[in-house]
Amino acid sequence: MTQMDEAKKGVITEEMKAVAEAENVTPEFIRRGVATGRIAIPSNLNRDEVAPVGIGEGLRTKVNATIGTSTDIVDFEMEEEKARVAIENKADTLMELSVGGDLDEIRRRILDLSPIPVGSVPVYQAAIETIRKEGAAIYMDEDVMFKAIEKQAKDGIDFMAIHCSVNRETLRRLKRQGREGGLVSRGGAFVSAWMVENGLENPLYENFDYILEIAKEHDFVMSMANAMRAGAIADSTDRAQVQELIVLGELIDRAREAGVQTIVEGPGHIPLNEIKANVILQKKLCRGAPFYMLGPIVTDIGAGYDHIVSSIGAAASAAAGADFICYVTPAEHLALPYPDDVKEGVIATRIGAYVGDMAKGIHSGEKDLEMANARKKLNWEAQFDAAMCPAEARRIRDERPPEDPDTCTMCGEYCAVKIVNEWLDSADTRIFD
Repeated sequence: MTQMDEAKKGVITEEMKAVAEAENVTPEFIRRGVATGRIAIPSNLNRDEVAPVGIGEGLRTKVNATIGTSTDIVDFEMEEEKARVAIENKADTLMELSVGGDLDEIRRRILDLSPIPVGSVPVYQAAIETIRKEGAAIYMDEDVMFKAIEKQAKDGIDFMAIHCSVNRETLRRLKRQGREGGLVSRGGAFVSAWMVENGLENPLYENFDYILEIAKEHDFVMSMANAMRAGAIADSTDRAQVQELIVLGELIDRAREAGVQTIVEGPGHIPLNEIKANVILQKKLCRGAPFYMLGPIVTDIGAGYDHIVSSIGAAASAAAGADFICYVTPAEHLALPYPDDVKEGVIATRIGAYVGDMAKGIHSGEKDLEMANARKKLNWEAQFDAAMCPAEARRIRDERPPEDPDTCTMCGEYCAVKIVNEWLDSADTRIFD
């Protein structure tokens, strides 16, 4: 039985209880959300020790960190270190997206070390292994795509990006309209090229019920991949993207009937003023399914600082109702991320998600109030405790110690807070009469 099956029967599972406790809501709230498909809990039946994470309506916006080898850099130890860095900096989930080296080994190594849910993109493995054997992804046998899904499900992958919403009509719209930035989804490119070269419908779309059977057996969450996402601001919210979203909504209805949990991936590059409309459109067409925003990147010119660009997009997305954000690192569009890039990406995205959650009322800024009171009292230890990244805050202060321990080296003896504490707050109130 899947989490959704149990929820529909009125059963509150241990995973639902754990999510409710973490989110400070009732278990019944979580059960209803899972039953209706508005909340998903990625937790493969083949993994015994994974921390349940709730993604969806009324919950804290979650942050995903992607890791994985490339064809140029295959370093399994570094990928494990990147996973540890992401976990230490409080990413909620990981996605293992390797395309270089032994793909089974690196996936299983990451699953073994991760206490948080792990996702994947199975069509990568199907395509890469075909390329190694046959020379090109267009020679993929249809069965290879489904075998990759089944193998990764048996390994314990908790959520999978499945490229099932690219069909002939989606590609016709893409071809008719054209794009400034082209097609940037790697999985979407593999599937689209296969369809064009073979003159066939997408097997993942045509045999969707078979994928549902695999998902139901292992209870992994289907992350409905956004193959037509824009890779340039100029292409945002275009007809190909919206066509794919329509297909996704129809597939989600079928998944819910089968008792399979889903989340929906969203556009990558999108201007700030279109974010709210995209969230509304996705939630409407997909009947409130959890929305997984990839970034988003809100300007194309931030290379080297795209983690900051994405943090802005994450804040706006979370405020508009997105439920899940995939981080972006400083290396985006430039190189394979290193561990330090992963750290920067996770923290920047967590900040954006936190800001968005404050705007939509998931929390009321309790930690901000703690920080404000600690700053007024010049209580540095309390400030560190209230900070999202206390070690980094402490490091910066310790590297530049002030003469007066009550102040910092920014203002020194002219610290406004200290001046107010010493003079204004203790002044005779008669001067204000």
